[in-house]
Amino acid sequence: MSRSHNTCLLFLTFVLFFSGLNLASAQEKWTLSVNKEGIQVYTRPIENSKIKAIKVVSTIPAASSQLLAAILDIQTCGEWVYHSKENVLIKQVSPLDLVYYSLVDVPWPAEDRDYVVHIQAEQDPQTKVITVNSPCIPGYVQEKKNIVRISHSVGKWTITPVSKNQVRAEYVLEVDPMGNIPAWLINLFATKGPLETFRNLKAHVQKDTYKKAHFKLISD
Repeated sequence: MSRSHNTCLLFLTFVLFFSGLNLASAQEKWTLSVNKEGIQVYTRPIENSKIKAIKVVSTIPAASSQLLAAILDIQTCGEWVYHSKENVLIKQVSPLDLVYYSLVDVPWPAEDRDYVVHIQAEQDPQTKVITVNSPCIPGYVQEKKNIVRISHSVGKWTITPVSKNQVRAEYVLEVDPMGNIPAWLINLFATKGPLETFRNLKAHVQKDTYKKAHFKLISD
């Protein structure tokens, strides 16, 4: 498999970054905020934070390896991730383990944000469910002038096979966007951002390069 197959997030990474999630302790129920085009966006409060958690769910016509390949293809994140400006692969540990840098274009008057993420994907051999964890990590890239470095962000993809060429994709994100963010901008990234990202992803994943993707440790 080529390097481009082995490398993006959803980001993913990024792009949903004005919402937050406490993966370990958040106990409140999810509230459906958007239900459009087969894409559901949920939010819930986080203790001691003004930023809400976010969860995006949608059924995608693709095999598990096909969707995973698109998510790990860092170089093409800008084609489908909302306001993704720059994505650079820093370190390829294995086809399912990589480190990358991402820059997010944030509308004025807020400053752009960037972060370094460590992505690791694995599959449950019994259920065939794939999980992709993508926490922010320190180091690797020096902080830049007029760009706010995000130091806390925990994202998680869950890819569940529904049929031979159909999966249920779920993305959950916890993040501290750092600094002062206008309420209207938070709302923009928490509602429009997830919807547009998943809408773009559904089209992006249909490229032939992803349909032919194969991972040694992943079974469709």
